Amino acid sequence: MVTGGGSGGHITPVLAVAHELKKIRPDIEIDYIGQTGDSLLDVPAQDKNIDHLYTVRAGKFRRYHGEGLRQLLDVKTMYLNVRDVFFVLTGVWQSFKLLGTLRPDVIFTRGSFVSVPVCLAAKLRGIPYITHDSDAIPSLANRIIAPWARVHAVALPKDVYPSYPPEKTVTVGVPISSDFHPLTPKEVATGRAQLHLTEADQVLLITGGGLGAQRVNHAAIACVPELLKRYPGLEVVHIAGRKEEAGVRQQYRQALPPKDQKRVNVKGFISNMHQYSGVADVIVTRAGGTSMAEFAAQGKACVVVPAPHLTGGHQLKNAKVLADRKAVRLVSESTLQEDPHALMPPLTDLFDHPEKIAMLGKKLALLAQPNATHQLAMVLLEIADGEPVGAKS
Repeated sequence: MVTGGGSGGHITPVLAVAHELKKIRPDIEIDYIGQTGDSLLDVPAQDKNIDHLYTVRAGKFRRYHGEGLRQLLDVKTMYLNVRDVFFVLTGVWQSFKLLGTLRPDVIFTRGSFVSVPVCLAAKLRGIPYITHDSDAIPSLANRIIAPWARVHAVALPKDVYPSYPPEKTVTVGVPISSDFHPLTPKEVATGRAQLHLTEADQVLLITGGGLGAQRVNHAAIACVPELLKRYPGLEVVHIAGRKEEAGVRQQYRQALPPKDQKRVNVKGFISNMHQYSGVADVIVTRAGGTSMAEFAAQGKACVVVPAPHLTGGHQLKNAKVLADRKAVRLVSESTLQEDPHALMPPLTDLFDHPEKIAMLGKKLALLAQPNATHQLAMVLLEIADGEPVGAKS
């Protein structure tokens, strides 16, 4: 059984592991538990490696990096947090009944909100589960369920996670789909034709994740018209997030002349990110652990805008690690807030100097961990088969 949801970064690693499990052992049954009301539930529902999909209630504890006590005194935040306590309790009961019927051999979670009720119920049922952290700072959900986890799978060396017992922690990297790999020039040309980007000399991909990122969207809308004027052969693919898609598309219509509108392809959420990122020359992205692992596997030049208010500032830490290794160009969200055109200098520098694009991609590729998904799948199978972790590795 696998569980996740809430964002693309919590779903795609789970589905990558499901795919690898089916490849290793085709007769295995994989059930998915998602969160009731999750706007991205259609993604696992349409995945051929998921045999059955179920949902349970889940809650969220709202706190934002750098906000301090102010967030705890906000009436709306307090109300939502108290309400969600009851959602979690409901989810535990729903999960307890569901697990009693399904009796999975092992549960895998990436650490989203829904993992809390599912794994607490698993503890009550005596069903083993393992957690995974893609970021340098463990998620709150994983920290809550950590005491009873059989194994903590992590992306970075064990000493980065002092809250996890070393004897229960295994470094595997970030599980990603095998679809993320470097493309030859011929494959890039073929991919662009399939995506109707055949007129493009250069492709810029902008993505704020499956739920979108308003600050990134606003900065892109401010900069893209200038970029299209400066680079006649440039085409832009903008993944705006489902809730932002219509508004972003309308703003481009207002900002661009008709001849340039066809050079900007706005989408809400895509399940074939590997195709778009594979043919892109430069990617503007957040700094989530999963996304960066995917782009590292493809050796892509990235301009990174980390989300500053996420739990513990984990994207800030992710981005700093990459920037310190000169593997990305870093633009802070506060800089974008002051000047939406702050994306222009790094983008023009890269597009003016293709050799810099190649070098940036090579440096990020050095951090790729291509065997992470297989290692994680083997850990799950070892636990399911009742063997010591590492016995088959």
